[in-house]
Amino acid sequence: MVLKVQSALVTGGSSGIGAAVSQAFAAAGAKVAINYHSGREAAEAIASDIRASGGEAFAIKADVSDEGAVEQMIATTVERFGRLDILVANSGLQKDAPFRDLSLEDWRRVIDVNLTGQFLSCRGAVRQFLAQDERPDLSKARGKIICMSSVHEVIPWAGHVNYAASKGGIMLMMKSLAQEVAPDRIRVNSIAPGAIRTPINKDAWETEEALRRLLTLIPYGRIGEPEDVARAAVWLASDESDYVTGTTLFVDGGMTLYPGFADNG
Repeated sequence: MVLKVQSALVTGGSSGIGAAVSQAFAAAGAKVAINYHSGREAAEAIASDIRASGGEAFAIKADVSDEGAVEQMIATTVERFGRLDILVANSGLQKDAPFRDLSLEDWRRVIDVNLTGQFLSCRGAVRQFLAQDERPDLSKARGKIICMSSVHEVIPWAGHVNYAASKGGIMLMMKSLAQEVAPDRIRVNSIAPGAIRTPINKDAWETEEALRRLLTLIPYGRIGEPEDVARAAVWLASDESDYVTGTTLFVDGGMTLYPGFADNG
């Protein structure tokens, strides 16, 4: 119960990695606000399961690219739980196209959700951390932020320029923010998942042939599961990682080892 009694907000918590993080945080003792944009039924089901297991959770709708909606989401979380100790800025989407065909609308929507959404969520969390009383009995840090990035913060991805740009932006936003708020005892880190079995990349693992191609990119020889990322998130949110800030933790089975170069040394 390494997060016992702490209050957490997970954006994009209704499916995939966000759902697994919400469930893992609850299992570790946290009270969890599960944000969703369109997956109301899924978010409500996760919250209901957590409550049925003796935990505290509720689902809350918000578009993370909307400043007012983010501010209200954080205010509601604090109203329900009394404080905010942990933010997992996880909301994200893809709108893929060859660069020459990429519309300005799709460029803006991905940047708005993936990058601006994290900025707004992180800013709101930092403001709340600084406004509330410190609770060293709950956590050594005044507050913890985990930004959900991707291996594509360092690996170029043709045909996904908007997505890769958003994740590269998250990397330097996270590091710059971590540098700024460390003196306030606020820890900020990222998790960069590789290929994880989630709905967003279903085409990459659903068939045997697609999975075979995908595994050529993963030295460890298996696709990741949402729970792999969730366990990393619990650690980063806990006092066990209290001396860790400004770091990206890659959970990728070795994808960032560039396996295509293995035979070309």
